[in-house]
Amino acid sequence: MKQYYTPGYIIFTVFNHIFIAVMALTCLLPFINMVSISFSSSNAAAAGRVGLWPMEFTVNSYNLVMQNAKFWKAAFVSVQRILIGVPLNLLFTVITAYPLSKESFEFKMRNFYVWFFVITMLISGGLIPYYLVIKTLGLMDSIWVLTVPGAFSIWYTIIMLNFFKGLPKELEEAAFIDGAGYLTTLWKVILPLSAPSLATITLFCIVGHWNSWFDGLLYMNRPDKYPLQSYLQTMNIDPVTLLRNITDPETVARFLGTSKKTLRAAQLFIAAVPVLASYPFLQKYFTKGLVLGSVKG
Repeated sequence: MKQYYTPGYIIFTVFNHIFIAVMALTCLLPFINMVSISFSSSNAAAAGRVGLWPMEFTVNSYNLVMQNAKFWKAAFVSVQRILIGVPLNLLFTVITAYPLSKESFEFKMRNFYVWFFVITMLISGGLIPYYLVIKTLGLMDSIWVLTVPGAFSIWYTIIMLNFFKGLPKELEEAAFIDGAGYLTTLWKVILPLSAPSLATITLFCIVGHWNSWFDGLLYMNRPDKYPLQSYLQTMNIDPVTLLRNITDPETVARFLGTSKKTLRAAQLFIAAVPVLASYPFLQKYFTKGLVLGSVKG
């Protein structure tokens, strides 16, 4: 059947495509420029001649990053944070969202807890009391200060809660008839059907943990324990400092042309690669999980 589109629909569609394309370019072009700077010579970068393509192509900045032990130690801290923090996020999200997805006659305190969590989204105790609690608990200068305080997210719980509510009730009832309890039903029936929502929240958690920098600066008193983004935030490294540990004169001479600007661009690009690499594996679930988790209240 042939479809006919009104002039208003066509104008709206064209405007949407143009607007989305402009927004995409606004996000993409600065990133391309940063990558181009990282592969350019220090003279070209300092002169502002680098646009969307490298000038005087070189990989010296990346070779020098490989010599920077502090960068890789900070990256290891961020990897630890993801390996600990993401499973904690998923665990607390699931065990909170599942009971809250029930009706009030099944879980009588449901409305109380929902309002309690919503209020905490709107009202905060403030940074100073938060810091004092962290310090009193003895979490300072440890990997746990980067993972435990943020282990529970109300926003992720709302997404998962709405996804659970959208699943057919008959599946759960059939499991109960077969003798399964709530935990067995959650583990063997609900979670296998929740892959889109779980993948969406996993992606959010990975990006959130990897890009977080303020808590590292706030709760880590020793720079050698900074996560990667905190390290990059405070980075002011002269390439000459990194060359002090290199004894080969030819290697030193080759790297002397590296500048702070190209070195910083190379480290920023390497730091972005893990998050970019995770998107293709989760992309097929991302849109479906986000939409299905937001259509019901």
